[in-house]
Amino acid sequence: MLGLPLAFAAPAVLAALVGLAALYFLLRVTPPRPRQALFPPLRLLIGLDPKDTEPARTPWPILALRLAIGALIILAMAEPLWNSLAGLAGSGPLLVVIDDGWAAAPAFEKRIDYARQRLQAAARAGRVVAIKPLSQAAEAVAPLDMAEIEGHLRSLAPVPYAPARETALPAIEQFLAREPKTEILWIADGVELGGASGFAARLAALTRSVEVVTDGTGARAVAGVDNEAGALAVRLTRSDRLALAKGQVRALDSQGREVGRAPFDFGDNLLTDARFDLPVEVRNDISRIVIDGDRSAGATWLVDERSRRRRVAIASGASADVAQPLLAPNYYLKRALEPFADVSEWHDSSSDPIVSLLAEKPSVLALADMSVAPGPERDAILQFLDQGGVLLRFAGTRLAAGDDDLTPSELRRGGRLLGGALSWETPKHIAPFEAGSPFFGLAAPEEVTVSRQVLAEPDAALADKVWARLGDGTPLVTAGPRGKGLIVLFHVTADTTWSNLPLSGLFVDMLRRIVAKAGAPAAAAKAKPGERAASLAPWRTLSGFGVLGPPPAQAQPIGDDFSGVGDPLHPPGFYGAQESLSAVNALAQGQVLARADYGPLTVREGALAIAPPIDLRRWLLPAALIGLMIDALISALLAGGAGFRRRSAVAAVACALAIGAFSMPHSSRAAGAAGPHDMDAALSTRLAYVMTGDAAVDETSKEGLAGLTRVLASRTSAELAEPIAVNPARDELAFYPLIYWPIVAGQSQPQPEARTRIAAYMKNGGTVVFDTRDALVSHPGGAPTEEALWLRALLAGVDVPELEPVPRDHVLTKTFYLLDRLVGRTAVGQTWIEALPPADSNDKGRPARAGDGVSPIIIASDDLAAAWASDAEGGPLYPLIPGGPRQRELAFRSGINLVMYTLTGNYKADQVHAKDIIERLTR
Repeated sequence: MLGLPLAFAAPAVLAALVGLAALYFLLRVTPPRPRQALFPPLRLLIGLDPKDTEPARTPWPILALRLAIGALIILAMAEPLWNSLAGLAGSGPLLVVIDDGWAAAPAFEKRIDYARQRLQAAARAGRVVAIKPLSQAAEAVAPLDMAEIEGHLRSLAPVPYAPARETALPAIEQFLAREPKTEILWIADGVELGGASGFAARLAALTRSVEVVTDGTGARAVAGVDNEAGALAVRLTRSDRLALAKGQVRALDSQGREVGRAPFDFGDNLLTDARFDLPVEVRNDISRIVIDGDRSAGATWLVDERSRRRRVAIASGASADVAQPLLAPNYYLKRALEPFADVSEWHDSSSDPIVSLLAEKPSVLALADMSVAPGPERDAILQFLDQGGVLLRFAGTRLAAGDDDLTPSELRRGGRLLGGALSWETPKHIAPFEAGSPFFGLAAPEEVTVSRQVLAEPDAALADKVWARLGDGTPLVTAGPRGKGLIVLFHVTADTTWSNLPLSGLFVDMLRRIVAKAGAPAAAAKAKPGERAASLAPWRTLSGFGVLGPPPAQAQPIGDDFSGVGDPLHPPGFYGAQESLSAVNALAQGQVLARADYGPLTVREGALAIAPPIDLRRWLLPAALIGLMIDALISALLAGGAGFRRRSAVAAVACALAIGAFSMPHSSRAAGAAGPHDMDAALSTRLAYVMTGDAAVDETSKEGLAGLTRVLASRTSAELAEPIAVNPARDELAFYPLIYWPIVAGQSQPQPEARTRIAAYMKNGGTVVFDTRDALVSHPGGAPTEEALWLRALLAGVDVPELEPVPRDHVLTKTFYLLDRLVGRTAVGQTWIEALPPADSNDKGRPARAGDGVSPIIIASDDLAAAWASDAEGGPLYPLIPGGPRQRELAFRSGINLVMYTLTGNYKADQVHAKDIIERLTR
């Protein structure tokens, strides 16, 4: 059912329209006739007709004008709004389903604005409203009132993966069971990723009243990189031809510095490529590929060690007279390795092949049928392995006859012949690869056979070294650690003499995975088949907007064999140790985006660009005033004479005042007027935190300050009210002694008004604690982190005082507890504060030194709020790094000192308290 575009914020006032009927009769009443008394001289006037007559009733034009003025005033008091969305609002309950995966990130603010207007329009009409973000599948759908809509929408942020939409259906079905006449508005991203078509079909089966709204532009994403011989090729995909066809991709290193740009053009296609023609050394330093201008996790591709182009050195024991194409092992190895590695061969016959090749610093040394005797060659290989290199060996007659210990296990002399005149056995096929093997997941072609091999001596540890087997269980590929490196042995030759494996695509895939081991963590490289290596903990993860930051609390480690895409428990990002990271991306290598198919549902594309509701009071009140002025002029005209002149002057003054009043800019709240939010803040002391737009960060800030408030109440005399969220661009900040601002690099910079208000707040005595939360990734003297760069941009143009790390004798470390430094969820970062004046002779003997006032700015990096966050019973909500009860206690003490410092100032630096502080220091 379609609603009217006219809505009223205070519809109860419309009941006053009934009073217009009473006003009608009141306006029609004329003053009573004078009482007649007999007066003889009046007889002289009998028979004279008066020239002027008084009407018995108010003339109907004036009566209609005055009734219209009353109606306009009543309508204005009812706060009418002309909302173009109200015509689509319907009459039953409204459930807004929002796609909040990475594909929705580029236009996420538009989606939230659209949802806000639809929800508020429905709520004003008295309808039940609710919101269901599809990433929050497990959460039940609860109705919201008008006051809760804004806070709920502001807490939403896109996630860096594609949520499985159908997992949200149980919660939606439960809500529909409670509200069977619900109308569903699905603000979709237009991308099939995440099961859009299946979700649409299920919604259509649940209810007929489903409306789909999209921005009509689709999404663009990076679908993988390929480090080729001469360039880094980037695969790009888009879901719709309406998405921008042209653009640029940027290549960034691990410090976030740009190392190259490459253009792309989809034309009329959904797939295209971009190429970075850079030296291999520069390409190997690339850490991220991003689509310029697209803020999403899908438009960011993380590059890890597996995508580095390794240098592989090849040496063969074959004689020069047989080292010919199609016969030499080097030929097959080179052809198989060239697609993903830079291959170097030994050509200098005057030098030792192994020593000269290792001098080129390869990642992998491949030896084809070559025995290594004790001496300089063996010593060079051992040093290469100790540095983490991979030694790749292939069997042959020389290796089978030699006495070489640079193998994963001891070998039998000679070889095993299959299918020969002296053998009863036929050539063997390759058995399926076992789980835990680096080759697991590869298909072994039926046509690949082995006719001869070298055998390993059986021992108790042999089974742990086998990466591939033949059909009869004999090892085909074995591997074992040596030093920090790895030795891998193919029990067949690198040419076609013993097997046709080098002719197959399987050979290329196997070598690709072995070469990737050269950059893998040591634990992963040495993992035994059948078991997983040590888990890789999340290091830095992507936000939905494609910005690297600290991992969320729910992020879990991945195994070294993890090959999937990001999900809620394993969000896209880097995992493992910083020196050797593994990447998880939002898309799989070579994945293609597709446009969503919404089936029978009604779809409105490009409908997110909407006009805000129009407040009709700006028209009704001037119209009522104009009516009053017209009424005054008519009344003065009818009165005539001097009264006319006086009333005309009064009407002119009223007209001027009305014009002056309505020429002022219209505002929903007068400047300087305090709303209920500000009144509540003014009546009680409380801490505040800045809403960043990231739901997880904002929730952590709220829980952290609430936990700190409870600890303050239990340990000190400071009884603070519950912490509150503020918007620096809109809310009055003067009521809060301390404002906590966690830095989220992925969010856009706040409005200029926010920067102006923050600057004024700090100049007027307030303290802002900026928490970059980047202690684990920032390095003294290194490149600034993205959080630090975001904070620099925020404070650009703000009069920030000179800062220094908190000195040990600063009053902040002694306001309540005696501390050496401030700590939070981590304990390795630095805290910066306004620099103190140099110590002089007057400071001698003082236990604490301070400036003239409280520092207006404090910059921390240890994620303070996460360390303070606790439940109602005091249980911690987030783990600490490195952790322990002592660190959590120090974190609470740090928070108490911060609050006491902002509330009490520098009184602890006063000489009056020196005796007590010195006594405590000596305990």
